[in-house]
Amino acid sequence: MTAVWRISASGGLGLYQQNNVQFGSGAAAATLSLETAIGPIFGRPTLRPATPPRHAWNPDLTVDLGVRIGSLEWWRGLATCTALCASAWALGPTFHPLTDVAPITYGSAERDELAATSIAPLGLGADIGRHAAGNALVEPLAETPERPQVEMSATLGLGDGFARVLERNGVSSDEAAQVAKMVTAAVPLSDIKSGTKLDITLGRRPNKKVARPLDTLAFRAKFELSLAVERVNGVLRLRRIPIAVDNTPLRVQGRVGSGLYIAARNAGAPARAVEAYIKAIGSRLSIGRDVRADDRFDLIVTQRRAATGEVETGNLVFAGLNQGSKKIQMVRWEQDGRTQWFEASGVGETRGQMRAPVVGRLTSSFGLRRHPLLGFSRMHKGVDYGAPSGAPIVAATDGVVAFSGWHGGHGNYVRLSHAGGLATGYGHMSRIVARAGQRVRMGQLIGYVGSTGLSTGPHLHYELYKNGAAINPTSVKFTTRAQLAGAELAKFRSTLARLLSTRVGGSAPVKTADAKVEPEAKKKG
Repeated sequence: MTAVWRISASGGLGLYQQNNVQFGSGAAAATLSLETAIGPIFGRPTLRPATPPRHAWNPDLTVDLGVRIGSLEWWRGLATCTALCASAWALGPTFHPLTDVAPITYGSAERDELAATSIAPLGLGADIGRHAAGNALVEPLAETPERPQVEMSATLGLGDGFARVLERNGVSSDEAAQVAKMVTAAVPLSDIKSGTKLDITLGRRPNKKVARPLDTLAFRAKFELSLAVERVNGVLRLRRIPIAVDNTPLRVQGRVGSGLYIAARNAGAPARAVEAYIKAIGSRLSIGRDVRADDRFDLIVTQRRAATGEVETGNLVFAGLNQGSKKIQMVRWEQDGRTQWFEASGVGETRGQMRAPVVGRLTSSFGLRRHPLLGFSRMHKGVDYGAPSGAPIVAATDGVVAFSGWHGGHGNYVRLSHAGGLATGYGHMSRIVARAGQRVRMGQLIGYVGSTGLSTGPHLHYELYKNGAAINPTSVKFTTRAQLAGAELAKFRSTLARLLSTRVGGSAPVKTADAKVEPEAKKKG
């Protein structure tokens, strides 16, 4: 609501005060100010309604044509809209279609000029430039001459054959087979890595109907060996070119600072080595909670440096962390065909709780129960896991397959022997993967869920034995820890001492073969 008030004073002045009071869509009420309420008490001028001033007519050109249809204001808005549309149509530009232009025809002279400055499409011969006309100074040749030698480079592709690469580059099939046989005597062809560059030189041939003879072939067969095939007095001979290689490992040390990964990378450690280092140290302590900024990291990576400048880095073989009063020193070591991290004392990794052998739900527990098929109560020496037929069954922990085959009511059955007098059994399989005598690791596939033997449906019967006695698989948690002893421990300590003698940057030769490093490698050009 809008209320207009006139203030009457002794001077006869007229002022207007406007109060807008509105409460939603309901009724509105005017509220007087405190001065209005107490004005008469203190002799101040009082307020009384006054007639609002008259304003000049101001038409609104923007009319909503969706409301008050048919009113005078609506008709005025419709007329305005119609006038604007008519003005836009009357003042709009006029477009006329373009007339077709006759194509330009070129004569032979014009075409020759265009050919001299352009390249024709490949489908039309890719002709370019000018052609010289025949004259007395131009004589046709009966046979074009050939270069005495042709030098080229080829690359051995992934899955490609050594002899096939030579044949594709102009070597005859007989010579290609002969060269491949010579190279095999020095290094197996399968050991030559894909991407190897071959420098090939072909000699002069008697005519164009035969392949050029191979004059020289040179390539890097291995990191420490180059091979060259040369024609001497018309006979191909193989020459070995050994390359000196420094096997000093790379040692990187530094302060952890704000981040272990960034600090190790900035110190010069390869990315793969830093990732392996963090994983190894993380098995002994929490990287985020226990590693502090003032701690110092120490890692050693196998490395080979060739005299030709190439560098090849391998696996992380030592991981250390100096925390002042506490030091962690671990060496990558292989024991019983399994590579793991051993502490300086010869203690290996701790293996934790056995994992579930199948993804499923527990349908029958361990203990005395009524057999669903035989109809009488007897001891259930394991637990049953309900799972769909064909679901994978994996080894609960590392072990050796003691039995694999048909086992009476168990149907297709596998029994694994583990360290510490433990054994596990897996029954009612539809198909067995593991074979007797095979060594398996935790999580390795040994068979598939089925319903063979005395079974009412697809499930896994899982058993756990301790020194030959059946125990409840769901109530057992155990850990095993590898421990070196005897000659193996002495060899381990000798390797650790040699690794620790390596200076930062790798300036002291160390034999890394005793560390049984896996042959993974990354080559840097």
